[in-house]
Amino acid sequence: MRSRTVATSDVDGTEKVAVVIDVMRAFTTAAWVFHRGADRIVLAADGDRALALKASNPGWLALKDGTPARGFDLTNSPELVRRADLAGRTVVQTTTAGTVGALAVTEAEWALCGSFVVAGATARLLASTGADAVTFVATGEGGRAAEDRACADYLAELLGGGHVDPAPYVRRARDSTAAQELRDGRRHGSRSADVGLCLEVDRFDFAMRVTLKAGMAVLRPVAARPGAGLAGHRAR
Repeated sequence: MRSRTVATSDVDGTEKVAVVIDVMRAFTTAAWVFHRGADRIVLAADGDRALALKASNPGWLALKDGTPARGFDLTNSPELVRRADLAGRTVVQTTTAGTVGALAVTEAEWALCGSFVVAGATARLLASTGADAVTFVATGEGGRAAEDRACADYLAELLGGGHVDPAPYVRRARDSTAAQELRDGRRHGSRSADVGLCLEVDRFDFAMRVTLKAGMAVLRPVAARPGAGLAGHRAR
């Protein structure tokens, strides 16, 4: 499968298959939201939209980047989310990079959200589509985030078949600016433990697909059949 990696600003609407990547932290956090029992995530362009959706849908929760704020129930931190009971809930997620990128590709036939924690399942689902090309959208730092680029490269190698050692790609992410800022406490609303959680390869055995429902971009977990289209990779 041919692949290219672009920034969100380079998305032009012609993408048929796209994987939007935000390793630190949106789509690591999203995976944990599902692991903690949420039924779906609704992606919102900004905080105002997130709060409006929450207000018009009693029982929904809202999650944002940065420091806790009135009306929001969660922040963009895997470490914090993994302690929450989200069984059966709908969570509205808004972040400065990941959700913006996902909203840019909602017209694609296949729009997935990815990170290391769902890498294997994402690659298997991609392979099962039968597509001949995929666009990876790196969202952090205007598309330059080392951790997002590393994840895109890892996914591309997985799609090539055969065994792929994740260690070099994880190392690039561990050495990234985002990882250092998280370790130093320079990203509000996060925890230093988020770094390790963002670097867990194949922590979850599901992919995450975005579809449009009633005018909303809805993210849900999707089971990926083990080995579908990939000769040498199995989830851990």
